[in-house]
Amino acid sequence: MEHSKDQKRITEEFKMRGDWKDQSKQLKNRYIQLTDEDLKFEEGKEYELLKRIQTRLNKNRVDAIGVIRSVQPEKI
Repeated sequence: MEHSKDQKRITEEFKMRGDWKDQSKQLKNRYIQLTDEDLKFEEGKEYELLKRIQTRLNKNRVDAIGVIRSVQPEKI
């Protein structure tokens, strides 16, 4: 399946925003299979976080970004 330009842009431009502690708690409540280790985040290591979420939830990269964005604030 070919990614659209919008999907590619979303994937390439993904950056964390907001309070990750709060967001990770929300994600653990929504997705009980996610662990603290899956949601461990260090500045500049978005790729690693996305890979862990993709693997644990069996989702592709775009969907994993959508999972995280679902708990992020609209604007900072």
